[in-house]
Amino acid sequence: MAGRSSLPEGSLFLGFDSSTQSLKATVLNNELIIVASEIVNFDSELPHYKTEGGVYRDPADNGHIFSPTIMWIEAFELLLEKLKPKINFSKVVAISGSGQQHGSVYWKKGSHTVLSSLDPSKSLLSQLKDAFSTMDSPIWMDSSTTKQCREIEDAVGGALELPKLTGSRAYERFTGPQIRKIYQTAPNVYEDTERISLVSSFMASILVGNYASIDETDGAGMNLMDINQRTWSKAVLEATAPGLEEKLGKLAPAYAVAGRIAPYFLERLQFDNNCLVIQWSGDNPNSLAGLTLNTPGDLAISLGTSDTVFGITAEAKPSLEGHVFPNPVEPNGYMVMLCYKNGSLTREDVRNRCAEKSWDVFNSYLDKTPPLNGGKLGFYYKDHEILPPLPVGFHRYIVENLNDATSDNLIEREVEEFDPPSEVRAIVEGQLLSMRGHAERFGMPYPPKQIIATGGASSNERILHSISQIFGCPVFTVERPDSASLGAALRAAHGWLCNKEGSFVPISCMYQGNLEKTSLGAKLAAATGEDADAKELLQKYTVLMRKRMEIERRLVEKIGRA
Repeated sequence: MAGRSSLPEGSLFLGFDSSTQSLKATVLNNELIIVASEIVNFDSELPHYKTEGGVYRDPADNGHIFSPTIMWIEAFELLLEKLKPKINFSKVVAISGSGQQHGSVYWKKGSHTVLSSLDPSKSLLSQLKDAFSTMDSPIWMDSSTTKQCREIEDAVGGALELPKLTGSRAYERFTGPQIRKIYQTAPNVYEDTERISLVSSFMASILVGNYASIDETDGAGMNLMDINQRTWSKAVLEATAPGLEEKLGKLAPAYAVAGRIAPYFLERLQFDNNCLVIQWSGDNPNSLAGLTLNTPGDLAISLGTSDTVFGITAEAKPSLEGHVFPNPVEPNGYMVMLCYKNGSLTREDVRNRCAEKSWDVFNSYLDKTPPLNGGKLGFYYKDHEILPPLPVGFHRYIVENLNDATSDNLIEREVEEFDPPSEVRAIVEGQLLSMRGHAERFGMPYPPKQIIATGGASSNERILHSISQIFGCPVFTVERPDSASLGAALRAAHGWLCNKEGSFVPISCMYQGNLEKTSLGAKLAAATGEDADAKELLQKYTVLMRKRMEIERRLVEKIGRA
């Protein structure tokens, strides 16, 4: 079995994360210890694009949210410049990366020639700025493709059939419905496109100077790939747009080599010509790798721009909600995931309205309000929500007689507002109760053996304590909240090793028995209470969670988007 010693002495592994609001890099050495990291924030460091949270919202098209494709190129150049004084690029033996899932890029006809002959004396931006048939990349926050989702589902036999085929029902943010919308509303753009990349394969393409394949894991977030065969599904391709397969290219496993680094980077930044670029993948799959999640029964919760709950499973059992993707680091396994659009930006909105725009005040309100919040339940949708499919809006309820924890006849009444401290607790508890309710409904293990928390808000101890109370299990955190770029660097090392061995090797053989000596180890952040009070509290949260799911179901029936 290959082990950690198989990584060459003095070698570096570079991982990127092209996310919604920023581009990050994490560098691991051959001991899997972080030796450098860097970030470019789109809004503050590239202000000329005038993005808010890294995106544009189209005032004329409700729910149409996108990013300027060329901003990602400029950010990439800036990030490499910021890394230059920190590491010796010639020591980097492999690179991989993470891209926000579902986002897409449209290369116009003739662009491959430009991409494959980049001039090292000129910037990437100056050479690639005209390489796209549309300058706008639809991203995961977009919810303007409901019509296309229904059309694709109907064409394959309905909403229940599509998950059996692709691992997910049709979601507005998924790339297939986005491509169909472009084909229908901007046919000239579709016609002028020679290759469609995901954000992940787009960034990999720049690094190899060639169109990189979409990897099978990120490809599962498109509503286009057969989840069992891991090939494009002819039936769904035909339901989406004509001539689509040749615009997508071939699929590749996430651990495969995308190619050697392009000559452009050898001359411009002195990378070594043997440096391998390993397939990039989506941000959630990379987080799964970075969190070393490899036991069914463990869950991860990522608290970022979107909130996600994910775990691993040996077999694909898709349903009407949630998603099944191939596991990026285990060729025969799968990862399961729930995704919420209203994550950190919605928490920040409550902080700004109720807590003087201060996380310290926000946390002091969490301290002064009791668990269960006196039965105050809130639903906060600053953007159209994915899970459940509800439109923008805020709904507040007070649940009576919660102290009788066995009561199934809880009565709730709707109210206009909560006092500021209760509003703060209601956003945190509401999001976590929803996660628990949907995770159980999706068949994720309950209670989990443990939860690993990641993402920006995982540094908030009060929120971690609430996760432990509501899920009834210990919560661990990792050294770095940016697990996607760390996972990408780890996957770079793993892909390098698989290539050296000539076949797949388990990723765990790189750190087994040695995790705490690497930058991958997790530490206990919130223990589970074992006393009678803690058990009674968990029981009450269970009752409140069921009540929340019941109210949610009624809201979906009344005003849901699906």
